[in-house]
Amino acid sequence: MATNNFLIPKEVTHVTDELEKAGFEAFLVGGCVRDIILGRTPKDWDVTTNATPDEIIALFNKTFYENDFGTVGVVNEETGDETLKVIEVTPYRLESGYSDNRHPDEVIFSQKIEDDLKRRDFTVNSLAYSVSHGTILDLFEGQKDISNKLIRTVGEPVDRFTEDGLRILRAIRLATEHSFEIEPNTEKAILENAHLLKNISTERIRDEFTKIIMSDRPMDGLLTMKKLGIIKYVVPELEETFGVEQNKAHSYDVWEHLIRALQHSADKKYPLEVRLSALFHDISKPESRRWGQEQGTWTFYGHEVLGARRTKKILTNLRYPTKIIEKTTILVRWHMFFSDTEQITLSAVRRMIVNVGRENIWDLMDMRICDRIGTGRPKEDPYRLRKYHAMIDEALRDPISAAMLKIDGKKIMEVTEVNPGPKIGFTLHALLEEVLEDPNKNTAEYLENRAKELIVLPETELEALGKQGKMTKEQADEEEIKKIRGKHYVK
Repeated sequence: MATNNFLIPKEVTHVTDELEKAGFEAFLVGGCVRDIILGRTPKDWDVTTNATPDEIIALFNKTFYENDFGTVGVVNEETGDETLKVIEVTPYRLESGYSDNRHPDEVIFSQKIEDDLKRRDFTVNSLAYSVSHGTILDLFEGQKDISNKLIRTVGEPVDRFTEDGLRILRAIRLATEHSFEIEPNTEKAILENAHLLKNISTERIRDEFTKIIMSDRPMDGLLTMKKLGIIKYVVPELEETFGVEQNKAHSYDVWEHLIRALQHSADKKYPLEVRLSALFHDISKPESRRWGQEQGTWTFYGHEVLGARRTKKILTNLRYPTKIIEKTTILVRWHMFFSDTEQITLSAVRRMIVNVGRENIWDLMDMRICDRIGTGRPKEDPYRLRKYHAMIDEALRDPISAAMLKIDGKKIMEVTEVNPGPKIGFTLHALLEEVLEDPNKNTAEYLENRAKELIVLPETELEALGKQGKMTKEQADEEEIKKIRGKHYVK
């Protein structure tokens, strides 16, 4: 055992202290120990003990116990931190028989921490830390593997993967998340036993795949999946993109273009839907590829339409939530928007916003940048794209008009008792000028009283005020557009 002084949250030490005060052993175990050794904040804090579930429950005010593996959730009601809200406490256990290559046929509680550690998947996860003694129990050289940045199974890799086929994908995910390599014997066993993933539920595979996509290095994760023959068990459609040559605008084949686009989305910390759309936006290029005799290169007409359908099918098969499927599909469908700002009109930009939705337009722009970087081009924000961004800002803004006033023509006629006619319009524009000069005047009370004063003016005088209001509106419009374009460094 090595001695360490890790800073452990009080919500966690409360659980281990209570267990030890009652005469039981208590260790932090698994991923949280690995993470604190790496200097990272654990996503979950897991405790293991020689107490039984009933003995654990008796020690704490609020717990829940809803599984077949002995895990008791101890609830910390006084913390607002979700990672500390529930501390999972599990008795030491032995497992035997994995007839479904996923779950143990039998779970037996043990009194020895050593029994618990030897059933775990990887050496970096088989570490136990005693908070009260400040010591790490390391039976399988997990600390050495952390130092060497290696993912290695506890014991024989084939045995571990046969017990639980999901560990195959977990090994790749852990290596991806932590920038580790997979130890050669472990890697060989993955290559030879990848077929075990066929026995794993889609939801479990999706969750591991999502963690790879949301890591800082998803490109490396996908490359490892390809190398070890895993892609066919997760997204088989991606295999069709391997080695598919593109046209002169691209430096890479379709596969490498997609994973490079995905990597840029990770570099930018974009959300899941943008990352998925970056990975799948050209998924249908292989089926749409035709040789263009006239162009002398490959063409991919309609690949975005076919790609949207295929993306929807992929994500549906992986059991992603409907909202994620819908948004990702939209981004794939419209990623080929026309962006030649020398020819495109503001009305065309408005139609694009309608097609994808105001809530998705900026994600589409981000996805387009990923697409561009994935081609091998160095600049992510060329002038044309910045110009398009400015046009979107312009199309999204609320236009300066009488509609922004806290009064309308109908209300003016009501409060002034004047019939419809030119004076109503003149009054609205005169009021608009006053509000543009002083936005604090845009209240129903002020405008109604001011309308009564304006409406009695001679029509010629009121018309002049109305025309001045229109001019002020146009000047304000021009200034706002100038600011938008300046923000994007375009004219």
